[in-house]
Amino acid sequence: MISDHFNRFSLNLRGRLLDVERPMVMGILNVTPDSFYAGSRANTDSLIEERVSKMMAEGADMIDIGAYSSRPGAEDVSASEEIARLRLGMTALRRVAPDVPVSVDTFRADVARAAVEEMGADIINDISGGDLDDAMASTVADMRVPYILMHMRGTPSTMQSMTDYADGVTAEVVRDLSCKIDRLRLDGVADIIADPGLGFAKTVEQNYELLRNTGDIAKLLGVPLLIGLSRKSMFTKPLGISSDDALPATVAGNTLAMASGAAIVRVHDVAAAVQARCVVEMTFNNEQTF
Repeated sequence: MISDHFNRFSLNLRGRLLDVERPMVMGILNVTPDSFYAGSRANTDSLIEERVSKMMAEGADMIDIGAYSSRPGAEDVSASEEIARLRLGMTALRRVAPDVPVSVDTFRADVARAAVEEMGADIINDISGGDLDDAMASTVADMRVPYILMHMRGTPSTMQSMTDYADGVTAEVVRDLSCKIDRLRLDGVADIIADPGLGFAKTVEQNYELLRNTGDIAKLLGVPLLIGLSRKSMFTKPLGISSDDALPATVAGNTLAMASGAAIVRVHDVAAAVQARCVVEMTFNNEQTF
C-alpha cells in the first residue's frame, strides 16, 4: 500500500468482494479492428488468448475489454455487432483467465446487460458517464455491478470541438462528475469509480492540468479514481512522436498518477505499469514490493 497516497477501497464483483490496497493495473483488450493503438487490438480467438495470457503473466490486476472504438473518426458499430465482438472476446478471455476481474467498455445499456448477465463481466466502464444512454444508470443499479463513470462531452466524433471550459477544466470536470455520482447513488449504484477522461474533449494542456490535479480530484470526488492516458495524444502531439513510441512518456504519466493517488491506471503495457507501481511504492513506503 502507498501510505498517505492511496485510500483503500473494495468492490463487489457479482458477490465476490475485492479488497484493494494498492493501485490496480488495468490491461486494455480491444476486440476491434480500428482502435487507435494497434498493439491493443485482438479480434480472433488466438490473438485474444495470446494478449490476455501476456497481460496476466505481466501482472494485470484486471482487464478492460472494448468492442467499440472511441477514437475520433472511428466507424460506428451497431449494438448487435458490439455484442458479437464482446461475446467472442469474453469467451476467449475466460478460457485463459477465468477469475480475473473484467470491465466492459461500453456506453450502451443493452450491451452492458448482455455483457454482465450473459458473458460474466464484472464491471461496466462507460466513457459517456451515462450521457449517451439514459438507461445506463438504472441498468447498472439493477445488475449491482461497479460502474466506471468517465467525463466526456459530446460523442467521440464531436468531442474535440467541445474543449471550452469557462470555469476551468478541473472545476468543471469535478462538478460534472460530482453531480453524476450523487444521481448514481440515488439510483442505487453502490460502487463507483470516476475517470476524468484524459483525451476526451480535452486539449493537451487540459490533460496535463487534470493529471497534475489527480490527488485533489480524487479527494473532492470521494471515490476511487481511474486514470487512462496510455499512449495518448497528450504525449504524441507535444513530443512529435507516434503512439508506437509513447511508452516512456506513458510510464512517466502513470507514475505521476499513482504517486498522486490514482486507484487504477488503464494501460496497454502492463509490465511497464507494474514496474512503475513498484517504484512508487518503494519511494513512499521504503519497502520491496516486486
